[in-house]
Amino acid sequence: MAALFTAHHLGCKAILALTESGSTALWMSRHKIHVPIFGLTSQLRSQRRMALYRNVRPMLMPNFTDRDEALGKAEALLVENGVLKSGDTYAITCGEPMGRPGGTNMLKVCRVA
Repeated sequence: MAALFTAHHLGCKAILALTESGSTALWMSRHKIHVPIFGLTSQLRSQRRMALYRNVRPMLMPNFTDRDEALGKAEALLVENGVLKSGDTYAITCGEPMGRPGGTNMLKVCRVA
């Protein structure tokens, strides 16, 4: 809920949910919001499942154990795909430790350099 509220009120262009199981994206999809949600996962099964969620665009990305490296790659992936451009603001969520399902405990608001 914090990610949805923050992204809406700050005018973010996207919400990036780094998720192993896809449950973070599922919880976000249950609420009607006009900010697109990108479910970033290293699991093909989770990507396929997230394709069924409302307002969620699933994407595959490599598995990382370092949080900062994962956040940088997530931003780069969306810039490469034309979703984000320089100056855009976005919200990103993930859990620590990385790679374990069920632990989303971080929200960060970033601006593309």
